[in-house]
Amino acid sequence: MDQDTGRGVHEREPDHGLFGPGSVTWRVMGEPILLVGGFRALLMQGLHPRAMRGVIQNSALMDAGEAWARFSRTTEFVRVRTYGTSAEVARAGERVRRIHAALTAYDPDTGERYRLDDPDALRWVHVGEVDSYLSVARRAGVRLTGAEADRFVAEWRAAAGVVGLDPASVPGSVAEMRDYIEARRPDLYFVPEAVHPVRLAVNPPLPLQLTPLRPVFPLIMGLAFASLPRWARRMYGVPATPIDDLWASATLKTFHRGLALLPARLRYSPDARRARRLMAAS
Repeated sequence: MDQDTGRGVHEREPDHGLFGPGSVTWRVMGEPILLVGGFRALLMQGLHPRAMRGVIQNSALMDAGEAWARFSRTTEFVRVRTYGTSAEVARAGERVRRIHAALTAYDPDTGERYRLDDPDALRWVHVGEVDSYLSVARRAGVRLTGAEADRFVAEWRAAAGVVGLDPASVPGSVAEMRDYIEARRPDLYFVPEAVHPVRLAVNPPLPLQLTPLRPVFPLIMGLAFASLPRWARRMYGVPATPIDDLWASATLKTFHRGLALLPARLRYSPDARRARRLMAAS
């Protein structure tokens, strides 16, 4: 007990959930350019056959209401996992694990049914997400040393545990992540029965009230595609040249610098603004 206040020490300690003011994650994830990283993560996920079939067999991707509801749920999960308290993260994780355990999909390659909490698929989704956020941030000009990039990957091991993975089973450094992705490449491809993301970009399944945002989606998806590794772009059948790499990096940097000119109240979400205040005070 604290003799001066009569309160326990733990009562005075703030609960920042998985990360907190000292984390690289808070510094990176608040940047609005990471929206491109989120879409890149979905494209990486789409190259794992079981992960992709799990999505398309359990949702109507071209139905505006269903697609937007799923996107909103995913966005909220990422927000809570990044900025929520331990209790909020635990509740969100329990919900996701329960849903994944209850849903199944059919793999025509093996003739098997499998649950959506298949560890191999979940691990690929996790790594694709971490790689996407980190790659987009660094190419956009978010300043990160090599050691800080490794810390970012290691911090996200805790996020892997939220969806039911053993944190020790996912990469803990940039090099481990690169090796994992390279080892998985022979098993990856875009399943032919899936709606191609290019079609989704041209005709995004938005609810009526968000129709004004329709012209923005092709640019965001174009950047997401161009920021993928060349081998991944080829699997989607889209251009994969060094010129595309240069365009992606230059455009990400331009957008990031342009967004930096906006006042913080417009540039950052409420959670990101709060995180920045806590980081400045720590």
